[in-house]
Amino acid sequence: MKKLYLVRHAKSSWDHDGVHDMDRPLKGRGITDAYETAQHLMRHGEVAQRMFSSPATRALHTALIFAREMNYPFNEIEIVPALYECRPDDLAKQARSIPDTVEVAMIFGHNPAITTFVNQCIAHHIDNVPTTGVACLRFEIDRWADLDNRAELVFFDYPKRRRNPS
Repeated sequence: MKKLYLVRHAKSSWDHDGVHDMDRPLKGRGITDAYETAQHLMRHGEVAQRMFSSPATRALHTALIFAREMNYPFNEIEIVPALYECRPDDLAKQARSIPDTVEVAMIFGHNPAITTFVNQCIAHHIDNVPTTGVACLRFEIDRWADLDNRAELVFFDYPKRRRNPS
């Protein structure tokens, strides 16, 4: 059994004219949300053995915050250029390349790929994985190379849900 966390980058800033999309930084609220979300996962015993991130500043900064809170070495975050402006198939390809010794992995990336990938893998529908949203999928496989589009949604969490519980 393999678990895959798909984390959408935290809220980014549009306040800087002329900054390329790849280089957009996180907003203050995004930084706060990333810390709170990582701490929430840690309180529930959710820790990744491997982390992969888009090279976009906002995704990588989110990954660094999670790594700090999870005591994951910064230099072991694998930056994967294909995760920037990717499609759901690119997420699947990345997951299939994870070493089989890894049981739990985390990918930091972008929408719409994350929401679409999650919806392709689960029996029901999620409208949107918002910024700093985390979808945890469990695949009944022993080898990442065997990953298909059948997964159990272990949980789906995002900052607004914790601020305004229903």
